[in-house]
Amino acid sequence: MKAFRTVAAGAAFVLALGGCGLGTSGGFVPTGSLSGPLTSVRDLDGLTIGIGSKSFQEQLILGKIAAILMQSAGAEVKDLTNMPGSDTSRQAMLGGQIQMAWEYTGTAWISYLGHDTGIPDKKKQYDAVRQEDEQKYGLIWLDPAPMNNSYGFAVTRKNSERLGLTKMSQFGSVPAKDRTFCVESEFANRNDGFEPMLKHYGVPLGSAVPRDNIRTLDTGAVYAATDKGDCLFGEIFTTDGRIKSLDLVVLEDDKSYFPAYNVAPVVAKKVLDEYPQLRELLKPVSDKLTDEVLIELNSEVDVDGREPADVAMDWLVKEGFVIRD
Repeated sequence: MKAFRTVAAGAAFVLALGGCGLGTSGGFVPTGSLSGPLTSVRDLDGLTIGIGSKSFQEQLILGKIAAILMQSAGAEVKDLTNMPGSDTSRQAMLGGQIQMAWEYTGTAWISYLGHDTGIPDKKKQYDAVRQEDEQKYGLIWLDPAPMNNSYGFAVTRKNSERLGLTKMSQFGSVPAKDRTFCVESEFANRNDGFEPMLKHYGVPLGSAVPRDNIRTLDTGAVYAATDKGDCLFGEIFTTDGRIKSLDLVVLEDDKSYFPAYNVAPVVAKKVLDEYPQLRELLKPVSDKLTDEVLIELNSEVDVDGREPADVAMDWLVKEGFVIRD
């Protein structure tokens, strides 16, 4: 939602994209006709736009939603979803290889714009990111979705009940040898990630939490490892469908470590200036993207094994935004 690579690695990937002519990396994008509240949106004939995303399931679904909408409105879409890591996607946007992506307010504020701490208030966090990213980089943040895909930690329901674990301030209530964590690689390396979080909650890595107690896994493997008991605490994204399917208990971030991570469409200014109707196209859809909706859509990919493009298209049709051709 998220491995944070070095800038050099991200730039190298962008150069590789440029060298291969920006070939499609994201696969098939369905097309339909705009309907319902989008019927009156002016078409996007003449627009060629690269749409990017990171490589986890929620980003793939959101990227496909944008690609389907714009293609159905007449744009020529270059599907560059499924990029490996936050920095790669960001560098592709800054370098002009993509012109649109869905981004998270907390990620941009801390990891991209270099601030040490996030802003807990969702609106203040969005407003601060929107203003700074436009001023510095000419990137326009459209209206955010209600959903807030923050990081979190979860335990199995059995362990929650057995140990009385309901909040993150209880990390220190279990013996040090049992403070075992499963985390994914990006969170383990972010400057708003794992090690600062442990320090914030009074269990510093290397002393209160032995380094041998940490397992770094792919995102999907974290959920399975937590469920199987390979670690006590598993890093999760709060809109992930596997929380529901595995009956995990999400611990309360009771010391407010994690900033707001509302998602919003981010579009290059020069593109939005020429095609201002992109605001009208994306806003009604973005407004529907609640936590509950994303948990269900994510579950269809992660639990049911469906393709993100099919999940995105079915949801757009169900909500009346698109009619299948």
